[in-house]
Amino acid sequence: MRVYGALMWSLGKVLNTPEVSRVYIGSFNDKPVKESAVGPIGKELFEKEQDDLLSDLKDIPKKACDRRINEFVKRARAAKIHAYIIGHLKNQMPTMMGKAKAQQKLIDNLEGEFAKVQREHHLPAGDFPYVEHFREALGGYSIDRFEKVKPKMIQAVDDMLGYDIPELLKNFRNPYE
Repeated sequence: MRVYGALMWSLGKVLNTPEVSRVYIGSFNDKPVKESAVGPIGKELFEKEQDDLLSDLKDIPKKACDRRINEFVKRARAAKIHAYIIGHLKNQMPTMMGKAKAQQKLIDNLEGEFAKVQREHHLPAGDFPYVEHFREALGGYSIDRFEKVKPKMIQAVDDMLGYDIPELLKNFRNPYE
């Protein structure tokens, strides 16, 4: 079990995902597991792990579709949050003079602006981009030149996330079941 824990720890450092990666324990060759070599508990564990692996392999087509849809949802939520952030920043800009100074002030206080957007629209903090990355990207643009946020577009994204995507997920089943 120590080897299993060490492997999980090492994989956690290499694979850049929040989920814990599944590691299968076993001897995956064509010969049956010898109980004399691993004991009755080891044999049972190896057989259970092999069954789990085969079951997970059968679920790959379904999970691939789910993964694509989940990635699409993540991008749609990110786009919505970006639209809210840019819309908020644009609304904070003056209409006539002092635009460069106002933009720099907004960029310097981006954490506070993110918090305002989060409170105003009741958005989860975990969905927001990294402040430093956003600050760097925003530095190359003029905020007052961005277009206004169109409420119809935000509503379309909300409708898609709330109704269309769940309906889409219902329609996709594992074709190998």
